Parts: sequence; C-alpha cells; structure tokens
Amino acid sequence: MASLAQQFSGLRCPPLSSSHLTKPFSSKPQKTTFSPIVSAAVISNAQTKERHRLKEIFEDAYERCRTTPMQGVGFTVDDFHAALEKYDYNSEIGTRVKGTVFCTDNNGALVDITAKSSAYLPIQEACIHKIKHVEEAGIVAGLREEFVIIGENQADDSLILSLRSIQFDLAWERCRQLQAEDVVLKGKVVGGNKGGVVAIVEGLRGFIPFSQISSKSTAEDLIDKELPLKFVEVDEEQSRLVLSNRKAMADSQAQLGIGSVVTGTVQSLKPYGAFIDIGGINGLLHVSQISHDRVSDIATVLQPGDTLKVMILSHDRERGRVSLSTKKLEPTPGDMIRNPKLVFEKAEEMAQTFRQRIAQAEAMARADMLRFQPESGLTLSSDGILGPLTPDLPAEGLDLSDIPAADDA
Repeated sequence: MASLAQQFSGLRCPPLSSSHLTKPFSSKPQKTTFSPIVSAAVISNAQTKERHRLKEIFEDAYERCRTTPMQGVGFTVDDFHAALEKYDYNSEIGTRVKGTVFCTDNNGALVDITAKSSAYLPIQEACIHKIKHVEEAGIVAGLREEFVIIGENQADDSLILSLRSIQFDLAWERCRQLQAEDVVLKGKVVGGNKGGVVAIVEGLRGFIPFSQISSKSTAEDLIDKELPLKFVEVDEEQSRLVLSNRKAMADSQAQLGIGSVVTGTVQSLKPYGAFIDIGGINGLLHVSQISHDRVSDIATVLQPGDTLKVMILSHDRERGRVSLSTKKLEPTPGDMIRNPKLVFEKAEEMAQTFRQRIAQAEAMARADMLRFQPESGLTLSSDGILGPLTPDLPAEGLDLSDIPAADDA
C-alpha cells in the first residue's frame, strides 16, 4: 500500500482551468445546426403545399368551364359563328372573290383572298393578251382586284385564280354593245386560212371571210395590217365572232365628199404617183396633183409611212377609186415641195377657199342658164340654190354681177 501511494504521489497532473468553472452561464441563444436530413424534409413539405394549391386552382377552373363556360367572355357563341361565316369564302369553281396581290414571280402571282388556303394566279390567266410577266398586265404587289376561281391544286389545296376569264366576259359584252351601235373599229390581222383571215378586236379573235374583204388580197398580204371592221355576228355561247371589212368600207366611202380634207398615210410610191391609205381606202395622189411646181422624183417629196392631209377630188364608188390632191391645199405654189408642214397646217383653210370658189363658179353657171331660160319658173337664191320664182324677184332672172369674188388666202 505504501509503495502504491508513493507511486501515485509521484504523478503530476495539470490543474483544472478555473475559466470553465468560474465563467457564468450565457443567456445568448446559440446557433442551431440542422443535419441534411432535416433540411430535405422541410423542402419536401413546401413543394407538397404548392402542389395542393395548384390542384385547387385547376379544379376550380375546370368546374367553372363545366358549369359556366361563357363567364368572362366578351362575345357570344352567335358572334363567334358570325365571325366564322364572314371569312368563310366559297371556294367553288366560278366564284368571284376579292384579293390582294402580295408576291409575284416569273410564273404568276400569289394572292391573299383571306381564305383558309392560299391562292395563285398563273401567268397564262393574268391577262387576255399574251404576256411574258404579270407586271406587263399591271399586276404588282399591293394590287387589289376581283378574281374568279377556276380550279384547285390538289398537291397543296391552294386555289387557282384567273383574271383572263373576267376580261373575256367584258370583251364579249363590249362587242355586243359595239354591234348594237353599228360602230366601225380597227382590227389587226394575225392569221388566215383558205376561207378568210383572223383579226384581233377587243382582245378576241374574230373571223373575216374573204367575201367580206373589200380588196382582192390574199391572207399573206393582210398579215399584221389593221383593217376597218364592223360586226356581223357576236355569239358568245358558240364562240363565234364574224366581222366584215366590206361593210365598214361602205360606210367610210359614204363619208368621202368631194372637196373634203382627210388625213392619210403613204403606203407605196409609183412612177405615176403615191397610194395613200385614208381610213382603210387606198386613194391615188397623182404626180400632177402633188404640187403646182413640177415634181420630177416623188421620193424627194414623199416616203412610205409619211402622214399628210389630202383633198378628195373624185370618188368612183363602183370602181372603188379615189383621186386625191395636195396641190389644191398649197397656200402658195410649190409649198408642198419647200414647206410641207405649212400645207398640213393650212389644209382645212385652203380647202374652204377651194370650196368657195367651186360654189361661186356653180352659182355663176346657174345664173347664166336662168338668164336665157326665165320661162322655166325657177330662180337662183343668193346662196346659189335653185328654187321657184318669187314675186320679189324679176322674171328676167337674178343679177349676180354685184356678188364679190371669194378672197384668196
């Protein structure tokens, strides 16, 4: 025992710190540290509450849609159906619709017709005439026009539109109107066969039988020429459009009065004169009737294609010959050679002077006749018109010696 006590007494231990024993207890709260397991449990509870809240919102919305589906909507079911009908276009073939061009390409144009499917205008349906690009027919982006539906593209369910069909309808209507008014119009010859020629009028192809052409010309001679025409038959259902050049020429010839001034175009030159086209009628301007001065070479005065004004000297309707003159329209002799522009400008004025001279000459001839034949019971008025003898005029006739001559221009 003594030895064991001695062993323990030899050990030295450090004294206990008085700070742990003497430091008073602190009332300040200590920071609590949670373990990862506790944090995960808190997050899981928050997500569960959010799910429950969203579930309540959805269930409430579902209940309102089931019981009161139109609550809070600004229009009724009838308004909705009316809106659908407003933009529900009839896409049947032949239906006319309004549309706006919003894009063009080499093959045609895309058109917005506010329908469920797109619409396309092919270039061959863009115009009644043959064109190489739709812009030649005035079809550009932004153009709003009326189109007609002529088909449907099965590949993409797009509609095929046409302007050409509408233009054809308008052209036939125009031809019927011109036929009713018996109007003379110009048509360009574009083809022919053994029975006649084909001419374009109002965008339509019309047939002119050779029996209805006034001149003895072949189809080859008339190609690309414009002829005055009248309608003989206009039948849209049968697509028959028959024209006559002979009827148009008869009307034109009836309007050709001796002494009248008409505008013509030089067609050809010959050694003896120039042939002038005056409204579809070929008249001869003889070399002696070109100018008061001698014309040795017609080509120095006129050329094919020249436009000039001429006076009608004579018209043989049976033989279809018209004699013309520019000499009678010269203000001074030789103007047709030196200043043809002046002759063109003064043509009507000089023609009026010429007609006055003719009227005066005829009046003098009638007066001379009546002086020698007072027993005829006729007299001549101051206007040169034969009429019955009146009490206020002498029986020996009318003295025309005081009538002044027409002034020269």
